[in-house]
Amino acid sequence: MSQERLATTTPPAFLQLAAHPLRWKLLAALAEGDHRVRELGARIDQPQNLVSYHLRLLRNAGLVSATRSSFDGRDSYYHLDLDRCAQELADSGAALHPALCRYPGRPDVPPVDRPPGSVAVLFVCTGNGARSPIAEALLRHRTGGAVTVASAGTRPKPALHANTVRVLHESFGIDATGLQPRHVDTLADRPFDHVITLCDRAREACPELPANPRRMHWSIPDPATADGTDSATYPAFRHVAADVDTRVRHLLPVLATTHRQEDPP
Repeated sequence: MSQERLATTTPPAFLQLAAHPLRWKLLAALAEGDHRVRELGARIDQPQNLVSYHLRLLRNAGLVSATRSSFDGRDSYYHLDLDRCAQELADSGAALHPALCRYPGRPDVPPVDRPPGSVAVLFVCTGNGARSPIAEALLRHRTGGAVTVASAGTRPKPALHANTVRVLHESFGIDATGLQPRHVDTLADRPFDHVITLCDRAREACPELPANPRRMHWSIPDPATADGTDSATYPAFRHVAADVDTRVRHLLPVLATTHRQEDPP
């Protein structure tokens, strides 16, 4: 590379943005789940106005998005686009040398190479009729049964929404007709390694569970609240199912490294 080339080359915008220590801490916190500004401020021990400023920069770069809380409309949850981060990291590597590009598209789903039943995950939303059963079915599908997975609601519906069954069948080839909503209290005696809430209201109402599971939150709008017939609201279910599937794919490496207290190190 010529001296002129070296003099004019600057780091890619993603690296300049992510290299800031505070923004890196925000990215790391959001990689674990969705959070509100005050929670992020507490996590990184910084004032909310400073956190908001750096979140705005990350949003402007398309790395972070915000959704209004369905529990308290004065709050917003921030979400990290891990697929976008992976692409930006690959592009940054390619800017240094073409051989460093390792992200030609969506990555293959990594296997959860653990003994069956050694990791247990619970998904919780309010009605247990759409978001959490979609997540349950997708995680079971993606892991081939290697992970024990369940879903429940804080105020369960009588049955799954018809579009839940339809989207799982049409988009993923999953038969969900056997799933039935249940109350989270019915699982109070079962130990889980991870409890993931997919509903802002359920996050506040989800009770404490035994074995001190790791708590995570995915702030996902309820597709069942969209106005119109089942046919008219189906696109909302497809959007939510795609979002949940992306999050499940990025959850798999976390589950692959999950160790219970009785597991060997």
